[in-house]
Amino acid sequence: MISAFLFGISTPLAKLLVGDIAPVVLAGLLYLGAFLGLSLYALVRKKRVVDHEKKAASLEKKDLPWLAGAILTGGILGPISLMTGLTLVSGFSASLLLNLEGLATVLIAVFVFRENTGKRLWVALACMTIAGVLLTWDPTQGKFTITGPLLIIFAMISWGVDNNLTRNISDKDPIQITQIKGFVAGITSLSLALILGMKIPLDITVVFALLLGLFSYGVSLVFFIKALEGLGSSRTGTFFSLAPFIGAIASLIILREWIGWTMLPAAGFMVLGIWLVGSEKHAHFHIHKPITHTHSHVHTDMHHLHEHTDDVHEPHTHEHTHNEITHVHPHFPDTHHRHEHKKQKKAR
Repeated sequence: MISAFLFGISTPLAKLLVGDIAPVVLAGLLYLGAFLGLSLYALVRKKRVVDHEKKAASLEKKDLPWLAGAILTGGILGPISLMTGLTLVSGFSASLLLNLEGLATVLIAVFVFRENTGKRLWVALACMTIAGVLLTWDPTQGKFTITGPLLIIFAMISWGVDNNLTRNISDKDPIQITQIKGFVAGITSLSLALILGMKIPLDITVVFALLLGLFSYGVSLVFFIKALEGLGSSRTGTFFSLAPFIGAIASLIILREWIGWTMLPAAGFMVLGIWLVGSEKHAHFHIHKPITHTHSHVHTDMHHLHEHTDDVHEPHTHEHTHNEITHVHPHFPDTHHRHEHKKQKKAR
């Protein structure tokens, strides 16, 4: 929800900048701001953190394909398709289609990565999607076209793929992941802007764009990755659907834009959707197969009861092996509970 809040407020703030900065240039500056700000933070953190303090697991060679796919789909293909689509479609069509990211994330999580969902989550996703449609509904802005919507739908699918690929490395350092993604996406967008002959302004607006990128793209993505680690793609995507509502409230405060009576039922659907996901209880008999991996952890849960030959401080990071465990307890599809679910026959 913090991630959704930080990203949601970027919409009205970006509107204040887009009049002076071309959209593709602005996208590049936002990503670059995420990279620069988090790189500075990482430098300060590296000097302050000592061996016995908390450290997040760094990316490994086996993580690179997932990271490369996430950068390609979410940092390059998605933004370019969106920016191109926005030039070919009405504001009405674009606003409605932008609500499809959460739906794309859940569908890919369920049908491609076999993440478990229940009726409660599908109802919550429907509530959040309906709320997003109500927030952006304005039939006076134009008619529906073909090419533009297809490009925007492709962008939403690209970000859905990005979210699911990032889930597979969400137990690694989110700062490092966001730095790399911000750098590659930022440089790519700015390079494209220069090739297209767009000018990059050299004034105070650049500073504002970089700062906005730091919080709304950088810090927001860090929290999003941590949510992926603990909740999985489908539930994180559903919670993140709160962003349009945050953007609407921010527009009301910052831009003095009142979208009308539809904001009230939209708020009701948002609250219902969040309650449905937040109150979800999922528990069943399941088996944890043996696995060896590296991530930050503490020794307070049944998955991390291994011993150390020397004194350690928690949380800490190191390679460790999980023995096979069979038990029943409430859980989300987090890093340790991404097992498949088979339908069980009803007892007679």
